[in-house]
Amino acid sequence: MPNLLFEQRKTTRTAHPCRRRPDRVARAQGFSLLELVVVIGIIAVLLGFAIRKFEAMQVDAERVALEQVVAALRSANGIKFASYIARNDTAGIRALEGSNPMDRLAEKPNTYVGALPAADPAKIEGGRWYFDTASKTLVYRVRFGDYFQSPLGQPARARFAVKLVYTDKNRNGRFDAGAEEMEGVQVAALEPYTWTD
Repeated sequence: MPNLLFEQRKTTRTAHPCRRRPDRVARAQGFSLLELVVVIGIIAVLLGFAIRKFEAMQVDAERVALEQVVAALRSANGIKFASYIARNDTAGIRALEGSNPMDRLAEKPNTYVGALPAADPAKIEGGRWYFDTASKTLVYRVRFGDYFQSPLGQPARARFAVKLVYTDKNRNGRFDAGAEEMEGVQVAALEPYTWTD
């Protein structure tokens, strides 16, 4: 008989699932609504920071890519100028002014669209280069225009042109072979521009 009594006690001491305290039932179900809202809020804040950081990295990449292309253009045009100087080819040097600097690159960037007559910048995709044959300017159409400032307005772009470098002794605004000495050639930005954060 003692065994039966022990067995009865054992079964009576085991709590029935319906007799549990209400706070223990809530804990067993999972997160509370407040905890869920806090977790979602933290994730949203972290995601916001990550998106801004990613966009800033894309802007930096675009800025660096633009400056690398300009540096390559300056180098290629400097080499071409030096070859004309070595041959004493004044006509060749003068022909550099207003020409397409992309023509002197051994390999054009894959973002170069080509030479276009009187192109509308609004119709050119952001992140692309093109040479405007009407104005004789090389134009970079900025992809992230919100982070780029220029007096040109929208759409955001930077314009460059090949210019002769010389001392204008007679102040007539053009190079005179007999009166002035050629100093070099440059790929110059036609308007100042800055990148913002």
